[in-house]
Amino acid sequence: MPGLNPQLLARLVGLGVGGVIVQTAAVSQVPVAGANADLTPLLVMAVGLLCGSLAGGCFGFGVGLFADDVSLQTLGISSLVLLAVGYAAGRLREARDPEGTLVPLAAGAAATLIFALGFALVHFLLGVDAPVSWALVRQTLATLVINTLLALPVYALARRWLQPSLPDDPRRRRRRAYTTGGLSPLSRS
Repeated sequence: MPGLNPQLLARLVGLGVGGVIVQTAAVSQVPVAGANADLTPLLVMAVGLLCGSLAGGCFGFGVGLFADDVSLQTLGISSLVLLAVGYAAGRLREARDPEGTLVPLAAGAAATLIFALGFALVHFLLGVDAPVSWALVRQTLATLVINTLLALPVYALARRWLQPSLPDDPRRRRRRAYTTGGLSPLSRS
């Protein structure tokens, strides 16, 4: 694959393995308001926003497979849903070039909601018996609120971790040249 940066690949693997271990060992053990935070869709969303759709989808698949393996769940369910989350976040980056400070908040909420609904849908389609009640809806909404609040710190940590190995984006370089006092192409006459 042309343009494969081994340093970026190593950092993505470290981020994924570290994130799943922290999620399994610490974060899932601490309930807040009757629900647990879930860092995996937030990490996948952050990688999608920072690296693009291909890297986001591959990272989501890998993190989902590792999370399923660590938590002894049916292999592939989280992989399938997190692949979609990472790809969608990457497409957002490629189509809109999100620069706003609140974009990770909205994307984190969307990633959490897509992951929760997709995970439940795949379980339903596979015929897994699970109790459905208002407590499940309340727990899903509480997880959504918690993950929305955690989206900015997780995005900032992922950005800090991946920044040294990310290639420069030509769209940002071009925009930066005009805002730093460089002449606009329209004013050169």
